[in-house]
Amino acid sequence: LTPSPLTYASLHHLAECLRFLNNAMSPRWHSIQMKSCLGTTLPHFRFCRIKIPLVSSRDYEWPLDSTSPPPPKLYGRRSVLACTSRPRDGRYPPEAPHGLRPAASSWRARPDTELHATAQKGLMMFVRGDHSDGLWPVYKGESFDLWNPDTGIYYAYADPQRALDWVQAKRVRAGKRRGNSPHREFPMKHLRDRSTLPCLAPRIAFRDVSRATDSRTIRVALLPPNIFITNAAPYFVWPYGNEKDQAFLLGVLSSIPLDWYARRFVETHVNFFVINPFPVPRPARTNKGWKRVVELAGRLGSPDGRFAEWASVVGVDCGPLDPEQKDDMIYELDAVVAHLYGLSEAQLIHIFETFHVGWDYHERLDSVLRQFRAWNGKISGPR
Repeated sequence: LTPSPLTYASLHHLAECLRFLNNAMSPRWHSIQMKSCLGTTLPHFRFCRIKIPLVSSRDYEWPLDSTSPPPPKLYGRRSVLACTSRPRDGRYPPEAPHGLRPAASSWRARPDTELHATAQKGLMMFVRGDHSDGLWPVYKGESFDLWNPDTGIYYAYADPQRALDWVQAKRVRAGKRRGNSPHREFPMKHLRDRSTLPCLAPRIAFRDVSRATDSRTIRVALLPPNIFITNAAPYFVWPYGNEKDQAFLLGVLSSIPLDWYARRFVETHVNFFVINPFPVPRPARTNKGWKRVVELAGRLGSPDGRFAEWASVVGVDCGPLDPEQKDDMIYELDAVVAHLYGLSEAQLIHIFETFHVGWDYHERLDSVLRQFRAWNGKISGPR
């Protein structure tokens, strides 16, 4: 449906195709995916503006440059309203540099990779678990899941001394070079201090390989210290921010509302240019919603003693949770995050209805709605 190169005539053709599909398809298939049109023959043409009957005949506008994520997949007018609902105390991309790396805020998180599965294979040992004494596991995407920091499935193992030497040298080099490396945002004194290496403390990582059609798209977890990660699982470094900020980001990225938004953009990979502009709410630290997200995500992300020090700083307990209690906390997290996004109850219901084809969401939705109603009026700020 996306002609290339882009011309005014091809845009008209695209609009006609969308209009035809709107008339020809049943409502259940009203998910039209528009891809970015690169290689345009119109360099000055920055936005694709098309009247789409699927979204109440309103002009829908999205950038067409290579630095922007592809236009979202929408499911009618309610999807447009939910997708463009403004977070409390924040603005949505692509209008402004919001999301994980704004120019100025109380915290700033940037994705990075550690060991490349192919280029750094010489640092890795592919041995069985009973021969891994003294070695650190090397994580891949399958090594963790939502609220599960360790599935026991590893890519390899590595000698910590050799791998730490390499990782340390890598980040010092990155800090000295010009460019967009996240390590350039840290003082050189910090980079040269080996004790500040991210792998020595708990850190947030997400799976790179993921699809909008999977049961979940953003699979994120707080990983334990003393592990290495391949490029299949990028992690966040923090030019500024603390453990409570980490807990807040972990909670938002693990929620259904954020994942629904991500599914509008992700194709087969959660690329940096896709995740960087994610609209993460930025309420004040005095906001009850911010505090509750930190408490819930901090507790959910600390299932064993490896996270004891991190949990102590966040101010939560550490250890396994009863399954029923864990589910209740996850449902409340969905509800609080929905409030922080300024979503209405109708929009929250729509998010669950259109989240995943064929999934049985009714029980979870009922639980989330109970929590959502309990929080009505408790989180300040205009919608």
